[in-house]
Amino acid sequence: MSNLPQHYVIENVLQCKMRGKVAYQSYFSASIGINLIYVKPYNLPSGKGYQRPVDSKRCADFAQYLSKGEDALFTPILLNAGANWEFVSYDKQRPSYGRLFCKGKASLMDGQHRVGGIEKYVRETNSDISIPFLAFHSLDEDEEIKLFDTINTKAKGIGPSLSKFLRRDSDDISWIATEMMTRKDSPFYLIGSIIGKRTKGRHVTLQNLYRTLGFLMKNNDVSTFSKEEKLIFAISYYNAIREKFLFEWKDYTGFRITHIVSIDALSIAGGHLLTSLLKEKKQVDPTTITRYVNKLSVDWSVDGPLKYVKGLSGSKKLSEELRDQLLS
Repeated sequence: MSNLPQHYVIENVLQCKMRGKVAYQSYFSASIGINLIYVKPYNLPSGKGYQRPVDSKRCADFAQYLSKGEDALFTPILLNAGANWEFVSYDKQRPSYGRLFCKGKASLMDGQHRVGGIEKYVRETNSDISIPFLAFHSLDEDEEIKLFDTINTKAKGIGPSLSKFLRRDSDDISWIATEMMTRKDSPFYLIGSIIGKRTKGRHVTLQNLYRTLGFLMKNNDVSTFSKEEKLIFAISYYNAIREKFLFEWKDYTGFRITHIVSIDALSIAGGHLLTSLLKEKKQVDPTTITRYVNKLSVDWSVDGPLKYVKGLSGSKKLSEELRDQLLS
């Protein structure tokens, strides 16, 4: 698998050491690089394979991401050259800068779907792009498997909540959710977690709020609103709910109103209220919203009738009752 029909040369390479291991950093063009690497599948007869089958959808998604042009940046792929690549410096004054003579293929340890997406993108667009890489000079097979396992089991992503926070400048709902977490006049200010880590008192994550705002803003006509107008409606609606059930809102352990299943139900019902107001061309202002919310009469206690309401199906069922009360 590691044999090359011809030798290749990679220029502008930096040689370094990582924990005593020699490694190389540089880039190669996709048209050349795809021929320089191979994958060790998990069912390799030698028993030293580890890569899962490639997910074609993830490759297609990455190819689509690359079509965004100059904004489509990505991290280097990780390789094990297996002593098949020889480094030669350009001169003695700079011994860590030179070229690689590739006499065999390198094993792809991390980046299988990036490479698959790049290959698809290059083929469909008849273009070429540079692929950055970090290549270890030589890891034995057990070291390679161990590093792959560490990368894919120990390393953790940033999580959906922090991801929404990072997108707040390009996505209206992410911006609204972030504002509602950070503004002191928001009912979620003291009970929300931007980074997604739940702690005592902060049991609603930014991802939770992002999702529930999607239920609230489901009406197509809302797309004509500015993000500031959407924020005013959302804060007004949830503030009216908090004021109506102030004691329950403050007691997470005793009442279910701020549990995700209930917040989602309130948001779904609020979406129906917004639809009704827009249809009847009524004002969508705090006073009007409060008047409707004050119609609600719900036992939110943890041991009450909502004790066994769970999941999205439970939220949808509860929202029907809330909607009927709001619009009565």
